[in-house]
Amino acid sequence: MQSSILVGVNGPAVWVRVEGKGNFLNSGSLKEFAQEMVNRGYREFVFDLEHCAMMDSTFMGTMAAVALRLKELGQGHLHVVHCGDRSRELLSGLGLDQIFEIRPNGAVAPECEQMKESARDGTEPEKKEHTETMLEAHEALCEAAPQNLSRFKDVLDYLKQDLHQTTAGK
Repeated sequence: MQSSILVGVNGPAVWVRVEGKGNFLNSGSLKEFAQEMVNRGYREFVFDLEHCAMMDSTFMGTMAAVALRLKELGQGHLHVVHCGDRSRELLSGLGLDQIFEIRPNGAVAPECEQMKESARDGTEPEKKEHTETMLEAHEALCEAAPQNLSRFKDVLDYLKQDLHQTTAGK
C-alpha cells in the first residue's frame, strides 16, 4: 500500500490527511510543511486520520512538535479528526491527548485543489535529515509528556550517537 500525506489550506485551517502510514519516511516532509505554514501565520492544524493505517513514534512526535510550537506561540491548536480506536490508543498512550484535541468524527477534509501531496514513501531524503527528523520527533514526545523519556531514552541515545557519527564521518 502506497502511503502519502495530502495537505491543503481551507480558510484559516491547515488540513493534513494521512493516507496509509504516517511514519519516519514521510515525517520530514510533514515537518517542513508545518513549519512553513506556521511561519506564514497559520495556527489551526487539522489532522484527518480516517485513512491512516498506522503511525509510528516519529510521525506522532512530528505531530507533537507542531502542537508544542503552537503552544509556544500562545495561539492555535492541533485537532485530530476521524481518529479510530487504535490511533487514539497510540496517541493517548504517549500522552498526546493532553496537547491535541482528538475526535472520532469531525469535518471532512476539503476536497479542493489545495489538497496536494506532501510526501510519499518513495522519497529518500539524506540519512542525516532522516535521523534529525526522528530525533526531533522523539524529543517532542518527551517534552509533551515527561513519562515518555524512559520509554524513548534508548532511541534518543541511539539517534544522537548515529547523528554524531554521520556528521563526524563527512
